[in-house]
Amino acid sequence: MTDANQPLVLIVEDEKAIRRFLKTSLASNGFRTIEAETAHHAIDMIQSHGPDLVILDLGLPDADGSGVIDHVRSSSQLPIIILSARDRERDKVGALDRGADDYLTKPFGVDELMARVRVALRNHARIADRDSKSALRFTTKKLSVNLETRQVKVDGEDVRLTATEYRLLATLIKHAGKVLTHRFLLREVWGPGHADEAHLVRVHMANLRNKLERDTTKPAYILTEQGVGYRLCCDDA
Repeated sequence: MTDANQPLVLIVEDEKAIRRFLKTSLASNGFRTIEAETAHHAIDMIQSHGPDLVILDLGLPDADGSGVIDHVRSSSQLPIIILSARDRERDKVGALDRGADDYLTKPFGVDELMARVRVALRNHARIADRDSKSALRFTTKKLSVNLETRQVKVDGEDVRLTATEYRLLATLIKHAGKVLTHRFLLREVWGPGHADEAHLVRVHMANLRNKLERDTTKPAYILTEQGVGYRLCCDDA
């Protein structure tokens, strides 16, 4: 028997065996599920059932799954995790730039998928709570950022950031837990005229890590998504 309070996950996948496997895995981890085989069916299910999260394949029979991302992002911040056989960097970057929250390639590990589902749901709930309270502070066990006064502290000690470093950190905080591509960060922090200058992100991100991380070889806050971009980890927030 399912509990109506359990998160509802929409599985968008045209291969029946994978849908069945995902449904069983999600159910055993405390999630309710609904299913769609096509992009158009997925959009209908989103509108009629209001799921809490979407697991989306890109290679659908009637349309590319990226169209589902576009449809969702036109009106909501519903968490979307891509689960696709496409492993090219440009496919990952393209989906994330369109607004997907995360990207996993097939074959995938169930434990990793469930962990990412839980993280995406926590981040979505945190953002909704922040928006409802108009919160101006981001706090984890060791990192504290006051977004009104621009005061940044690590272990209670003030950290001085340049204006660019602060804008970069503030953008990461705004989208905490979500993978942000180099292109997205360049647009948000430096403006549309710097789309091909990924080195700017790398240099300033390295400087930011040096100021925030205890061990830059094992970062606790700013995680690298290889070849794609960065994610602000807030599991202890």
